[in-house]
Amino acid sequence: MTSAARIAMVLALGALSVPAGAQTLLGVTQDWSAYQATTPDGKVCYVLSKPTAILPAKASRDPIYFVVSVWPGRNAQGELEVFSGYTYKAGVPVFAQVGTVRAEFFTRNDGKVGTAWVKDAADEGALVAAMRGGAKLVVTGVSKRGTKTTDTYSLSGFSAAMDSARAACSK
Repeated sequence: MTSAARIAMVLALGALSVPAGAQTLLGVTQDWSAYQATTPDGKVCYVLSKPTAILPAKASRDPIYFVVSVWPGRNAQGELEVFSGYTYKAGVPVFAQVGTVRAEFFTRNDGKVGTAWVKDAADEGALVAAMRGGAKLVVTGVSKRGTKTTDTYSLSGFSAAMDSARAACSK
């Protein structure tokens, strides 16, 4: 799947309220892609990646992504979002960890799409900082059926992609 197809799929899933064709690829740096888009709420820039390892490997899932959005004037570090590729078990949190830095995420299911966001906004800055200096991000969650999943993302290229997104949204 091409980068453009991936972002179109993520947008179709509702990651951002962006009309089709209203996003621009800023660049790809190793395992992360940076984009700029225009939404009804204004300009947004974001980076996304897909996992390099998925457990259990044979679980049936839709595409999986980790997204960090930067909205001018709205957030300093970025808003973190997980697309699990399945619907979540109600009331069970998702966790994302880089080294010793761990953040809890709350979940929301919309039809067959499960997404998760950081529960405490104060944790976003710490996790983004850890992602800039870390090698891997590990996200764990539990599906509606009770399957525990572990998705591992490479952080190669994350800092450069974030820098590109921040620069594009600071103009």
